[in-house]
Amino acid sequence: MLRIFDVVAVFAFLKILSYFIEFKYLDLDTFNLQWTVLLGFYILLFYTIFEMYDLQVASNTEATFKNGSIGALLVVIAFLFTPYISPILPKRRIELLYFIGAVYISLLAWRMFYIRFFASSRFHKHILVIGNEEEFEMIRSAIEKFNPNNVIMGFIGTKKKVSKSIDPKFTFVKAEELENFVQQNRVSEIIMAVNSPDFINPEIYEKLIVLLESGVIIREYTQVYEEITHRVPVQHVGKDFYKYFPFSRSNQNQLYLIFHTMMDWVLSVLGLIVFFVLLPFIWFGNLTANRGKLFYRQQRVGKNGAVFEIIKLRTMIQDAEANGPVWAQQNDQRITRFGKFLRRSRIDELPQLINVMKGEMCFIGPRPERPEFIDQLSKKIPFYETRHVIKPGITGWAQVKSKYGANEEDMLEKLQYDLFYIKHRSLFLDLNILLKTLTTMIFFRGQ
Repeated sequence: MLRIFDVVAVFAFLKILSYFIEFKYLDLDTFNLQWTVLLGFYILLFYTIFEMYDLQVASNTEATFKNGSIGALLVVIAFLFTPYISPILPKRRIELLYFIGAVYISLLAWRMFYIRFFASSRFHKHILVIGNEEEFEMIRSAIEKFNPNNVIMGFIGTKKKVSKSIDPKFTFVKAEELENFVQQNRVSEIIMAVNSPDFINPEIYEKLIVLLESGVIIREYTQVYEEITHRVPVQHVGKDFYKYFPFSRSNQNQLYLIFHTMMDWVLSVLGLIVFFVLLPFIWFGNLTANRGKLFYRQQRVGKNGAVFEIIKLRTMIQDAEANGPVWAQQNDQRITRFGKFLRRSRIDELPQLINVMKGEMCFIGPRPERPEFIDQLSKKIPFYETRHVIKPGITGWAQVKSKYGANEEDMLEKLQYDLFYIKHRSLFLDLNILLKTLTTMIFFRGQ
């Protein structure tokens, strides 16, 4: 809806504008398909880069105004300075001001309208959860955090008495009250978060059948979790793991793999050109701020567990791991001032393009981890080594969606994102990662 109405709002405003003032620059009466497609493309491109299709950002007034303003400005600049495809600049300069104002006002006005009406409580999805009390907080957080329009109205536990760990603000629903509760609270979806059907007693089962027949949606939690978080919930995967890992057909799709290889080469060549242009400035920054070797090598684990050496720009003080391998932490004192810039801009990753050219890595894929950490994590996190079924990458789904892995909990989250990518990898998801990587670089979110 957001994508469609972003484009519709701009063209509708331009059309209305032409009725009231003399505006010939982008006259929609003389229909030109390439102008229309170009403007629509830039709107979707820049609003994707600035995260305007993230529901959490789209529902926040401050973030919408900030990101939406920058995105609208770049839409106009890109459109005006695209040669040949965009219309010739008008002789009356005032028309450029009209055009800039039309794009800016229409996009922000529509987005404020969305926040006021569509992101309001009247459009919330009311949900009832049936599951284990001990895991309720994790379930609630995942359902509500990643989609602000999801609201949990009640909870049915697998035990007869409500656990003290459940927040009192959530209604504990008894089996005999299930149908009335669903009707009174306009519950449209029931989420089953139980590890086995045996936890559901016959009374609840019969009522669920009636509700299903009346149109209430009933879904399994892992399905919902993966859909709204774009992560695979490995902590809920048991002996029937094969249900959750029907890995993407793209892993055997020769056309996709050829495209993926071509993309690796093209992006690597372009990236290395940029790197060699920046190299004198990086060398000078390293000479004055880092004071030591410019490059360093480090062992990492690749596809099928093969060990190789990555090449990186040094961002830490010399002998940073004199006492053994340690995870980098937030505000790590070992990272130099210039190193922080290299990390935040992701420039420190550019030498790894050589690993891509050698075939040891891809441009997009799970980040390769160190052997010392692999041995430690695979013993504590289920299915951790599953991420080695494809080549590792310079950037990936986990890198653009999660924070830096500083402990086992963070690494579990990153694994969930990595498995989602392996399971769903496609051309669209790769392009999505590239755009989000660009956003990370623009906002200096590298870590």
